[in-house]
Amino acid sequence: MHNVENSIREAAKKLLSEKKVDLIVGYERGTLPLRTTPCFVDKAEDVRKLVWNENCDANLSKYLLSRKENVGVVAKGCDARSIAVCIFEKQIDKEKVVIIGAPCLGLIDKKKVKAKLDGRELLEATIEDEQIRLKGEGFELVFPKKDFICNSCLTCRHRNPPIYDVFTGEKVSEAEVDEFGEIADLEAKPAKERWEHFKEELDKCIRCYACREVCPLCYCKTCFVDQTMPIWFGKTNDLSDTMIYHLVRAFHVAGRCVDCGACSRACPMNINLREVVKKTEKIMKERYDYTAGLSLEKIPPLGEFKIDDSQEFIK
Repeated sequence: MHNVENSIREAAKKLLSEKKVDLIVGYERGTLPLRTTPCFVDKAEDVRKLVWNENCDANLSKYLLSRKENVGVVAKGCDARSIAVCIFEKQIDKEKVVIIGAPCLGLIDKKKVKAKLDGRELLEATIEDEQIRLKGEGFELVFPKKDFICNSCLTCRHRNPPIYDVFTGEKVSEAEVDEFGEIADLEAKPAKERWEHFKEELDKCIRCYACREVCPLCYCKTCFVDQTMPIWFGKTNDLSDTMIYHLVRAFHVAGRCVDCGACSRACPMNINLREVVKKTEKIMKERYDYTAGLSLEKIPPLGEFKIDDSQEFIK
């Protein structure tokens, strides 16, 4: 990680010094243990603030949507794929973006760490030799790092950015994982049980819209939730309104979601928001052999019509 961090700083400094970009969007150390925060660097001498580690979990593609200047952005696999989707959808101008690709071996899930602390306050955390050491007042705990990897990372098959302009560090081996294994048990349940599962899960939603705000693909100027002419459904905490919101949003990102896991990480109620969207991702893979964000040329299934498209769902 340290070598990648130095390489990112060198690439950022070169881009700024040569006036190829006006701004670098990356990560800097946060004020709390196991935290980073988005970092915006516009001077070559400030690149020392940039860091790269297992806590760089924000999907930085979100910060490119409103930029007019030339921007260099640090991107792991899922970030780069999100950027690719937004470039294809003409929300990001590729001519104004330099993608600084970085390999990723998995992000730390702060919610998994919190569960291990059992209410105790974390004051210090270090990661070394595939172990994570957690310290606080009166305790010191050591666990295997793998116990805290985000679920989205456990099923990731694109640790290296599929598109980039500059690659930092060395590429890592792609994991041979069952990317859809986690939804197999849910798929096997009868429809009534699946419906009860989603009712129970989504009933926890407080309609804070953190999932929408953190998602780089939720870039609509006015969300369907906020439209008033016409009003599509009520903005209440009634379960029916909540379920419609989540289902419609899932369909909106179908064939576009790269499973970065930002929505689930942002949810204050610990709702597994990836479940529904992961199913749509699987459908796209099986029916159209399509995975979002791997190419700037391949047209997404929902972006074109073919006369020979499979229509077995029509009765």
